[in-house]
Amino acid sequence: MEFPKVESKIKILSDNRAAGHNYYLSDRMEAGLVLTGTEVKAAKDGKIQLKDAFGEVAANEAWLVNAHISKYSHGNIMNHEPVRRRKLLLHRAEIQKLLETTRERGLTVVPTKLYLKNGLIKVELAVGRGKKLHDKRESEREREMKNEARAALGRRK
Repeated sequence: MEFPKVESKIKILSDNRAAGHNYYLSDRMEAGLVLTGTEVKAAKDGKIQLKDAFGEVAANEAWLVNAHISKYSHGNIMNHEPVRRRKLLLHRAEIQKLLETTRERGLTVVPTKLYLKNGLIKVELAVGRGKKLHDKRESEREREMKNEARAALGRRK
């Protein structure tokens, strides 16, 4: 008896492009989020900002800090706070790994994407090391050179 393959459908709700500009990213992992009802509805509307957000581990729990989810437009007086600490759902071993990398090497946990996967809201976390100003300029220079080379090849054909 064969089971049908279930392909997961992913819809990106928010993308943190500033993370790639400000950090060298590595070690990506997926985590669930503990959200209230109005937060879920606002997130599905795409009212999310991850630019200043970061992850932290405190008391053997992982948290998403400074993620801004706007208030739901049809929410009542029980609407949520736009900026608050939200619990991340990770396995104990994953939390321990994040704790070790952030404490020992001085790295940061950065959310890169928030997306809908099979009806559940997930966040992609990456471990990042901050870039200095000259590193950002160098990355931009490399990107420009690649784009120029690509354009030159396109003109050639």
